[in-house]
Formats: sequence, C-alpha cells, structure tokens
Amino acid sequence: MNIFKRLFKIGEAETNSALDKMEDPIKMTEQGIRDMKLDLDKSLEALAQVKALAIRAKNDQEEFQNKVDDYQNKAIIILKKAHSKDMEQVEADRLAQEALVQKEAAEQQVLRAKEESVKFDNNVAQLQKNIQTIKANIGNWENELKTLKARVKVSNATKNLNKQMAELDSTGTVSMLERMKEKVAQEEALAEAYGDIANASKSIDEEIDKAADTSKAKASDELAKLKEQLGMKDSKNE
Repeated sequence: MNIFKRLFKIGEAETNSALDKMEDPIKMTEQGIRDMKLDLDKSLEALAQVKALAIRAKNDQEEFQNKVDDYQNKAIIILKKAHSKDMEQVEADRLAQEALVQKEAAEQQVLRAKEESVKFDNNVAQLQKNIQTIKANIGNWENELKTLKARVKVSNATKNLNKQMAELDSTGTVSMLERMKEKVAQEEALAEAYGDIANASKSIDEEIDKAADTSKAKASDELAKLKEQLGMKDSKNE
C-alpha cells in the first residue's frame, strides 16, 4: 500500500512540474512561434505545389487550344484539296470530319484545363493570404516574446530586490544598524563629556599655578644677594 502511495506522490509531483512548465508564458510563446513556423513551412510547400499545378493547367490550356486551331486548319486544308480535285470528295469529307471530331475533343480539354487553372489560381490566392497571416502572427508573437522576456527580467530583478530587503528586515539587520548608530552617538557624547571635564580640570590647575608662582620673588632675592657679594648697594636702599 505504501508503494502505491509513493508512486502516486511521484506521479503527482511530475504532473505539477509539467503544469508549471506549461504555465511558463515565455516557453509557451516560444513553442507557439515554432508551431507557426512549421505551419508556414507547410503552407509554402503547399503553395509551391499548387502553383506548379496552376502553371501546368495553363500550359495544358495553351497546348489544347493549339490543337483546336490545328485541327480546324487541317479540316479546311482537306476540304480545299477536295474542292480543287486534289483529293477524293468522300475521303476528304471523312478526314475533315475526323479532324473536326478531334477538334471538339481538344476544345473539351481546353475547357477542363481552363477550369482547373481558375481553381488553382484561387487556391494560390488563398494560400498566399494564409501565408501572409501566418507571417504577421509570427512577427506579432516574436514582438510579444521580446516584451515578455523584458517583463520577466524586470519582475525577477524587482522580486530579488524585494526579497533581499525582506530578508534584511526579518533577520534584524536594520534594527542592528540602528542600535549601532545609537551606540556610536552615545560614545561620541561620552568622549565629548570627558573632553569637557579634562578642559575644566586643566583650567583650575593653571589658575592655582599662577596664584602660587614664586619665581619672580625668588629672582629678586637672588639679585639682591649677588649685589651684596659684589659690594654694590641697592639704590633703593640708599
């Protein structure tokens, strides 16, 4: 029983795959164009054959018309010979009559060939019309195929882009970037705060050093001692 179920599942999968392929608009259009080109080849072959029959019918018509004229002329010649006593009248009448019989048979052939010629000409006109229609359809479908291919490219590109954007959002990449931006901003603010503190501490130290600076007083004492050693009296003391 399980084997049958598995076989059914396999068959179902193959059927679905076939349906998916059939629903591909590009493949269907390409197949349609191939079918129309086959129809075009068949129509061109049929057109060539019918044209050959039409040409043959016209040639037959001309040939039988020539026979009609020939038998008519021969009957006239035979009767003229009998009239000029170059031939027996009875024999001339017999042969002239036979010539007229052949003439009538040839006239029937002319009519038959003419009817066939008209029929084949109509067939040629119809086939040429069909060929033009098939060619126009092929051109339209080829243009449609180009449009479909372009649309598929655009749709695939859009689909892939949207899919990437959706995956980015779903994996939290966007939110991660936002958190990183927030962290960087916080670090920058912290660095600026430390800078302010450092500058504030430096200013206080400078004020203290300035207030506690004894270098000038020490220099004055040293100058007084040096003058005393040299036996010089300070003019201020005098």
